[in-house]
Amino acid sequence: MLVISKIKPFFLSSFLISSIAFSQAHNVSEGYQKPTDPLVVQNLEQWQDMKFGLFMHWGTYSQWGIVESWSLCPEDESWTQRKPEHGKSYYEYVKNYENLQTTFNPTQFNPQKWADAVKKAGMKYVVFTTKHHDGFAMFDTRQSDYKITSPKTPFSKNSKSDVTREIFNTFRKEGFKIGAYFSKPDWHSDDYWWSYFPPKDRNVNYDPKKYPERWENFKKFTFNQLNEITSNYGKVDILWLDGGWVRPFHTIDPKVEWQRTIKVEQDINMDKIGTMARKNQPGIIIVDRTVPGKWENYVTPEQAVPEHALSIPWESCITMGDSFSYVPNDNYKTSQKIIETLVKIISKGGNYLMNIAPGPNGDYDPIVYERLQQISGWMDKNHSAVFATRSIAPYHDENFYYTQSKDGKTLNIFHLDDKTNYESPSTLRFTIPDHFKPKSLKVLGLSNKIQWKKSGNSIEINLPKERTQLKYSTVIQIVQ
Repeated sequence: MLVISKIKPFFLSSFLISSIAFSQAHNVSEGYQKPTDPLVVQNLEQWQDMKFGLFMHWGTYSQWGIVESWSLCPEDESWTQRKPEHGKSYYEYVKNYENLQTTFNPTQFNPQKWADAVKKAGMKYVVFTTKHHDGFAMFDTRQSDYKITSPKTPFSKNSKSDVTREIFNTFRKEGFKIGAYFSKPDWHSDDYWWSYFPPKDRNVNYDPKKYPERWENFKKFTFNQLNEITSNYGKVDILWLDGGWVRPFHTIDPKVEWQRTIKVEQDINMDKIGTMARKNQPGIIIVDRTVPGKWENYVTPEQAVPEHALSIPWESCITMGDSFSYVPNDNYKTSQKIIETLVKIISKGGNYLMNIAPGPNGDYDPIVYERLQQISGWMDKNHSAVFATRSIAPYHDENFYYTQSKDGKTLNIFHLDDKTNYESPSTLRFTIPDHFKPKSLKVLGLSNKIQWKKSGNSIEINLPKERTQLKYSTVIQIVQ
């Protein structure tokens, strides 16, 4: 992920984002450009219908149960501290980290088990980390031997060793849109972190203008890996590019703290990459995170939900636990918290990309499956208020959150409560948009006819005793 160590709320792009996690936050770039390619527009519209997606950070680092990649970076040491048993010096640590390749053997890897569980919970697309900043490829690249399919990696002997292929094929078969996360920086590449110099921070550790041939080699390396991902792995719907510090120097926003650390030109030629990706995958959504322009087709607040509805396509990527990577005994969010977050995101017009990190054995923690099962029970009753909906003013009024069907004929009102265990009240009063003329009303999950009355643009409903069976929220659906 693209990480900043500040944990306080901050203003960005003229709206407020509230950070909701321990150490990671993310700004949204200004200057959104709406795609003009009709296939991209169509894909983006379908993606906005899907609302709920699965993010997976997985790599050799899961064996140590540490933050993904970032302990290799000489910055942000406060929250990515290296444990002394993993190396007494920085260089010993890097060597031992890279040697994790030689012990990585996730024999319980079974993507069908994941797909079955998350599909029931309502997730409809997946974004998988094909390569994080550490440079370890979770796909069968020809550009490097630092990969899961290398003979150096024990799991290479497994018939499912190309985990990217297995995940993409399995989830595609289950009707998911397929997203490939890919880190533009590569801290293992001698053409990005050149061994002649020590790394100073997350950025390239030499001046590409002073050593243009080396930078050109890195550009070719990156292009070739992205060509492999978009050529060799079936239909890919989303190319999710992380590492926004690899960007043309003129695009730096000096108001953003981490962008001020970029001191040299790191233009990787996104026009060439994007054109190639669209040739290989017509209509592919490209997300060049934080770099405004035609290759950032939607924006990606991280571990945060915008305070207000946004008029552009967006997605909050938020962890189910505290960490994007696998950490033993992680603090997983409750099902109620996850559903509340989903409702708050979709009422503001966004998608919720929830990260679940597989462990070194190749599976999720058992508690993850419990959470997904609980979410699926709620989703069975309330899915019509979630999927293929759009935001509608007033978006959010006290404990009520609103969505509407795309044809504008159905209004959905979610009642939430910040109590630990949700209890549906006997009476609910809420406003509806002035132009909306209700003809019928029901509470999803209840078969009883609901008593209701309208006064001006306010509605009052009385709920039956059976309301006690409503979990996590009360969802009212009104048709005009």
